[in-house]
Amino acid sequence: MDGPDRFVSFDRVSKRYGAAVWAVRDLDLTVAKGEFVTFLGPSGSGKTTSLMMLAGFEQPTGGEIRLDGRSLRDVPPYRRDIGMVFQNYALFPHMTVAENIAFPLTVRRQPRAEVEAAVRRALDLVRLGGMAERRPAQLSGGQQQRVALARALVFNPPLVLMDEPLGALDRQLREQMQIEIKHLHERLGLTLIYVTHDQGEALTMSDRVAVFRDGGLQQLAPPLELYERPASSFVAQFVGDSNQFAGRVVRVDDGLCLVELDGGWRVTAAAAGGIAAGARTTLSIRPERVIVSDAGDPPENAGPAVVEELIYHGDHVRAHLATPTGQALFAKVLSGTGHGWLRAGAPVRIGWQARDCRALDPLPDHAGQEQ
Repeated sequence: MDGPDRFVSFDRVSKRYGAAVWAVRDLDLTVAKGEFVTFLGPSGSGKTTSLMMLAGFEQPTGGEIRLDGRSLRDVPPYRRDIGMVFQNYALFPHMTVAENIAFPLTVRRQPRAEVEAAVRRALDLVRLGGMAERRPAQLSGGQQQRVALARALVFNPPLVLMDEPLGALDRQLREQMQIEIKHLHERLGLTLIYVTHDQGEALTMSDRVAVFRDGGLQQLAPPLELYERPASSFVAQFVGDSNQFAGRVVRVDDGLCLVELDGGWRVTAAAAGGIAAGARTTLSIRPERVIVSDAGDPPENAGPAVVEELIYHGDHVRAHLATPTGQALFAKVLSGTGHGWLRAGAPVRIGWQARDCRALDPLPDHAGQEQ
């Protein structure tokens, strides 16, 4: 059934190159009207290919893509009424800023007065009101990206796609543009699909994040759920920093499980779906959830460790630790919080709350190990 919750839908969509290379395989994914969804994944994961199939620049090998209930099969890109923003801006160097922004309207043969009014509104929207007559070469990278954004919005498309749009910008400008794009999404009620390999960007901007790997969808969830409750060891590893340990499940009880790590340390963790007694698992614990103490035990999963190295990061210190049972891990300790005793070579106690640790599917290099 189609509806507002299935404004964009991928139904078992696949893309194959040649006989054996699958860029995307059996993708099922929906985007609601007005939603900001980010496709996140490493290079070659299928995120950009999925976006290009939606835009019409690639054709699916199988499955169906729909926009607002309409099949996009055999609909050329220029008839899909989709706004597109590319990483390299794709501006026409011989045109002025105003002419670049007006291009989607002029090819639609809209009246000149309407085009000029729409361009003025788009320029004001991206705060480039005084630059209509400049050429792209006279603009900074951030200004060129604003022009590309205005061009994608000027004809009020039902859907806007962005492919790594901030990849060429420096960090400070990139963070500024993230906020501006998010505010535009909220103010205009845009339906927006955004592609990036930057996990921080995905978590900052999105209503939901779709994590891709090897042409398949690993998890689709709001940023908080993705970070706090990753569905797989790959998602835990790819989204944010994570300590990961191999072990075997001893027992499962009421959502928690006891795991014996390789080396003999037994810890309690939250059990992800499908975890059963006797199975191999990879535990994931975020470094900011690791408690480091110089006296007494942390509340749960306590054990001894030695500080191997301290790296200062300004707002926190990254403490690399080693346990007697062979686990290497790191913790993020807030700067200026009375941890003057923390130094390389010091013995410490470590631990974490069971709810902050997740027992997930085993990573490939953890699957076959034996205790």
